[in-house]
Amino acid sequence: MVVLWAAVCLCGFHSQRAWADNAGSVVPQPLQTPAGAAGGSSAAAGGHEPDEGTLVHPVHPLIVSEFSAVDVEPDGDLTKALWSGAKRVRFDQAAFAQASYPESATSVASRWTAKYLYLAFWCNYQSLNIYEGEDPGPERMQLWERDVVEAFINPEPDRTQHYYEFEVAPNNQWVDLEIDLTQRPFGNAQWNSGFQHATRVDAVHHIWTSEWRIPMSSIAPAAPHANEEWRLNFYRCDGPGSNATRKEMSWGAMPENSTEHTFHQPASFGVLRFAKDSAGSGH
Repeated sequence: MVVLWAAVCLCGFHSQRAWADNAGSVVPQPLQTPAGAAGGSSAAAGGHEPDEGTLVHPVHPLIVSEFSAVDVEPDGDLTKALWSGAKRVRFDQAAFAQASYPESATSVASRWTAKYLYLAFWCNYQSLNIYEGEDPGPERMQLWERDVVEAFINPEPDRTQHYYEFEVAPNNQWVDLEIDLTQRPFGNAQWNSGFQHATRVDAVHHIWTSEWRIPMSSIAPAAPHANEEWRLNFYRCDGPGSNATRKEMSWGAMPENSTEHTFHQPASFGVLRFAKDSAGSGH
């Protein structure tokens, strides 16, 4: 049990030595908001490759999730009708440095229904770094030490220190955690959202895709309504090597001078806005 909780505490911390040297004193750093920063989202047609819109990495960026009248089973195929007109955001900015990685650019889109929050990821890659030969069924701790996409979702913005962490790897391994930064340890590995996910790898175009379906009832006290806003951030870990050499990217801008290289920075979260679809459906 001690080993398990130590692993949970490391989630999102990409320097295990940093955590060991500062156990019990890690506090999310306040975000310094640059003047004139603005958020946005970009639309793109369906297809294999991420859209070519403006890279999005300001403070508190915005992603719009439009309502869907139908639910679908995730299968990793992002050419289906659900995603053909979905608005996408795109990022390639290093989380903890002034650098960008266009060869690892990531696009994200979202849709929603009364029962589910859907997320889709398009991930450019050069080579895959995964846990080989493992069963993708059970939850996999330390998933963040390999290639992965992550979403930290806060459906109650007034509770800034409480949110939910989701991760999926190219081979469909996964982990989900309830996070409460007021607690030590702050990650609850016993929590299970029951979210469904599927991935596909296009080795010809060097893009892997991931499609998620998260039950609203597992993360929110009530189903959202049109124009409601949640807080969230997207992250990507990509490439071979150690944590010091791998690419760690963030959609919402991280504190530039953070002493702790941790994704657990609620002040950096962007905005998820629930919208009606073009036909005016929604709550």
